[in-house]
Amino acid sequence: MQVRQEIFDTYWRFAAMRQEVFFNKINNVPPPWTSDPIINTYKFCNAYRASDRVSQYLIKNVIYDENRSNNEEEVILRILLFKIFNKIETWKYLENKIGDYITLSNFDSNAYSDILQEAMHLGYVIYTSAYMSCASKEFGYDKKHQNHLALIDKMVVQDRVVNRIVKAKNFEAVFHIIQEYPLLGKFMAYQLATDINYSEIINFDENSFTIPGPGAERGIDKCFIDTHSKTSTDIIHWMTENQEREFQRLGLNFQSLWGRPLQAIDCQNLFCETDKYCRAAFPDLKSNRKKIKSKFTSTPQPIDYFYPPKWHINDKIQENLVQKLARLDIPNFQQINNSNYQQLSLQLDFLVNTTSEIPNNISKPHKKYEQETQKKKSKALQNVNTEQSQQLCLF
Repeated sequence: MQVRQEIFDTYWRFAAMRQEVFFNKINNVPPPWTSDPIINTYKFCNAYRASDRVSQYLIKNVIYDENRSNNEEEVILRILLFKIFNKIETWKYLENKIGDYITLSNFDSNAYSDILQEAMHLGYVIYTSAYMSCASKEFGYDKKHQNHLALIDKMVVQDRVVNRIVKAKNFEAVFHIIQEYPLLGKFMAYQLATDINYSEIINFDENSFTIPGPGAERGIDKCFIDTHSKTSTDIIHWMTENQEREFQRLGLNFQSLWGRPLQAIDCQNLFCETDKYCRAAFPDLKSNRKKIKSKFTSTPQPIDYFYPPKWHINDKIQENLVQKLARLDIPNFQQINNSNYQQLSLQLDFLVNTTSEIPNNISKPHKKYEQETQKKKSKALQNVNTEQSQQLCLF
């Protein structure tokens, strides 16, 4: 392969800088979190896909929330429903309107469609702009969201697709099962397969299969002059396998995700982000997209990072939290036992003023649950006053 050296090196430098930003934010380093003006100005995804805010919400609140059912059919419903819109506010709006958790027993494509139609009438955008999903009238409806809800109904309720997915022999087979359905292109099917692989439904090596998206293809074209007949998939795998050597070659101190190296899905995403970065850093490099659309804006809502338990890194995050708490002068710190550290971290969410795109119309049952949950979590902080707790917000 013949690389375009300056751009190829930028790929690795960007990965290291973006991960540096990630840890600087966690470590309460005041902004700017990097000296790079482009990363400070524009919005870029994390080096690790699972660290992005929406993926974090999916993993922690949609898949692994201990108050939700871990039945495989229930989990697949939640993943598909959340990811088809890929927007936290849309998920919250649905649950607030139905007044309960989303479950198979209350899933009704027509009723859910009416709720989302109401949201759109109020002026809310129910889909993310992160990646586009097909919008044909495959199921005979005029509205995009109606057809998508009908698709989910067919996959989960009618076909019980989870039965085929759990029997899949490898990651690629899961991808092909999903891709069989309408309205789901190759890249979307790959994204959904990855999200399902975050759960306990399946457990395949993320590096065993990958699909490049349009943004990744553009990034690859910028990084390589000649791929010598290697496919984009081959190149992504090569990047995954050679990451340590490349970081060392450039003298970069890449901070991994608590020991977890970049996976194929991450290296794929990094090509997309490199394409975006190059629009500002190397504007003379030809591309069908010339500008970065989104500017960076800080989100006030903190993230209590949580990853699929099967990755075995959540205990390392907790250790990181414990070390930070120990360095702070907290009265009666020793009285907070190990079981309360995570509760302490979670309680920080409630000490930060946040704004929401969705109006406060939470139904009584759901609001009552939230109030009870807050009371339970607050018990872990009896020995820490509010002023000191606000100083502990790590994210």
